[in-house]
Amino acid sequence: MKPRDQVLRVWGEFACFSEIKAERFSYPVITPSAARGIYDAIYCKPNRDPTQAQCRWQVTRIDVLALPSYIALRRNEVGKKAPSERTVLSWMAGTVDVSPIIADEDRQQRQTMALRNVAYVLHAEIRPWPGFEERLSSFEAQFRRRAARGQCVWQPYLGCREFPAYFELLEPNAPAPEPASWSADLGFMLYDVFDLSRPGTPDSPWQPSLFRAVVHDGVLVVPDYDSDQVLKVGEA
Repeated sequence: MKPRDQVLRVWGEFACFSEIKAERFSYPVITPSAARGIYDAIYCKPNRDPTQAQCRWQVTRIDVLALPSYIALRRNEVGKKAPSERTVLSWMAGTVDVSPIIADEDRQQRQTMALRNVAYVLHAEIRPWPGFEERLSSFEAQFRRRAARGQCVWQPYLGCREFPAYFELLEPNAPAPEPASWSADLGFMLYDVFDLSRPGTPDSPWQPSLFRAVVHDGVLVVPDYDSDQVLKVGEA
């Protein structure tokens, strides 16, 4: 059974799609990784144990509805990472001493070149992992039911968690908004930060990948992760 196209209209006031950890400068367009994260926020199957992972999302196309517009933001941040869920549970169980992050002890002021007033139409397909192919129609029905109701596992966001993403499901026969009249060769763009060829776990190492992003008449076609158009960092 061939996966069906699942289409979302997504928009938000601010966005920042960048992997730069110091002075952030957003890509002009949402990355496939960030788009996948929005779909995951609406519907995903448990993957704490690799045997439980049943499917993943494959972003196939991004329609840019609004021309990129940048805004400079200066923010106070902390240099430390937030504790993992596993660490927080250990604090709650009392097996590990609590060590909170004190903002005033590690505060850093950073500049961010973010996007404002972004809007996209995202296209993606559900790709079942081996052994779960017969459940594809069930996966799709569950996603559409949740997306139509505005339900999500966590609040989708546009690159940074403080930039919420709003969404609506577009029906297959409904007219979609027209992409912006804009074409650009964006060079190499981040595709994803994880290995999408196999189910992941909380301990999975990063596996960055890149692809050549070319927007034509407001449309960015995203190649399949297994395509030779996607460059995996560390591979020859």
